[in-house]
Amino acid sequence: MDFGGHYIIAAPRHEVWAALNDTAMLKAAIPGCHKIEWSSEKTLDLEIKVNLGVVHPLFRGELSLSNVMPSKSYTLSGRGKGGLLGLAEGAADIVLSDADEHKTDLIFTARGGASGQIMRLGKAIIGNSAQKVIDGFFERFAAAMGAQGHAPAAGLTHP
Repeated sequence: MDFGGHYIIAAPRHEVWAALNDTAMLKAAIPGCHKIEWSSEKTLDLEIKVNLGVVHPLFRGELSLSNVMPSKSYTLSGRGKGGLLGLAEGAADIVLSDADEHKTDLIFTARGGASGQIMRLGKAIIGNSAQKVIDGFFERFAAAMGAQGHAPAAGLTHP
C-alpha cells in the first residue's frame, strides 16, 4: 500500500525538523502512541495502539532513520508486531523545504504492508486506518507545535 501527503506547516524548517526528532512532540502527535523513545542515535522504540475498526491491536516495534540530511530529509523505516494479528511494516521518505521564511513545505511518500491476520481484515480497512493515523499525526503535530509556542499561528494546510 502506498500513501503520500503534502502539508504546509506554519513554522520555520529548522523548528519543524527539531520537532520531528523530539520524542515528546512525536508522542503527542501520533494517534494511539503509548511509547516512543530513542534507543540509539538513529533508532526509536515505539508502541502504538491502532484502530482497525473491530480490533485495536497494540503494535510494538522499532523505527530507524536513514539517508539523514539534517533539516532537509530522511527515510523512516519500521516494523511492528501486533500480537496475534501479525506483523506490519513500512517506510516513509520525508522532505522539508522552505515555503516562505515562516512556513515549511513537508512532503512525504510512504509504503507499507502487513502479514497474517491483519491482511484478512482487508486492504480497504487497513488503508483507511493508516491514512487516519497519517492525517491525525499531521493535524496533531501542527497543533502541538503551536501549543508549545514554536510558531505564533502553527497550522496545517493541504496546498
